Amino acid sequence: MRAVVQRVGEARVLVDGKTVGEVGAGLCVLLGVAEEDDEAEAERLAAKVARLRVFENEEGRFDRSLADVGGGALVVSQFTLIADTTKGNRPSFSGAARPERAEPLYETFCAALEREGIEVARGRFGARMVVEISGDGPVTVVLDT
Repeated sequence: MRAVVQRVGEARVLVDGKTVGEVGAGLCVLLGVAEEDDEAEAERLAAKVARLRVFENEEGRFDRSLADVGGGALVVSQFTLIADTTKGNRPSFSGAARPERAEPLYETFCAALEREGIEVARGRFGARMVVEISGDGPVTVVLDT
């Protein structure tokens, strides 16, 4: 499981021109699920995202987490994060979990974040989405399980 986590002033997802999920200040989480991933990894990664200290304290140091600042998380499923480009220039997505396996793990991740006290907005699994991100920093971190 891989997450690309970006600190945002705001972010939203549109499907067919309509907003389906949005957050104010917080994090945008692009989540890739691999075939070998399981619920325990989804739970672990969600806890790490909730506690990731990428928000500044009064001295400007990264010392606060999403939970500390009361921010929201927009979670967008993105199987392309599991791309393998070791053999040429065309990415292979064979390591990405099939939708029937990936969607429940995506939902497990979102539910685990909510149990951490985080307000979670979602993209629409499997849809073609437009993701609008107003980056803050910029601060971007890649997390792997």
